[in-house]
Amino acid sequence: MSIPERIISLPELRKNSGSHGTRKWIGYKGIVYDVTDCPKWLPDLHEHLHFPGQDLTTELPDAPHAEEVFTRPCVIVVGKLIR
Repeated sequence: MSIPERIISLPELRKNSGSHGTRKWIGYKGIVYDVTDCPKWLPDLHEHLHFPGQDLTTELPDAPHAEEVFTRPCVIVVGKLIR
């Protein structure tokens, strides 16, 4: 997976929550992903548990899937998350 050189701050990640026409971004292990076009994220609440605009690194171990979800065609790598 190629990671763009774009650096994204936590406030910028939070702004991309799908509200007011923004894209839906999530963070995971220092990388920001755009999940706007993913069917499971269309209702703005993934599986009734996760909101876009957040770093979900600590929450993936409890998910019924692994990191392979980030390789799906609907997921776009946006850049690197800094804190």
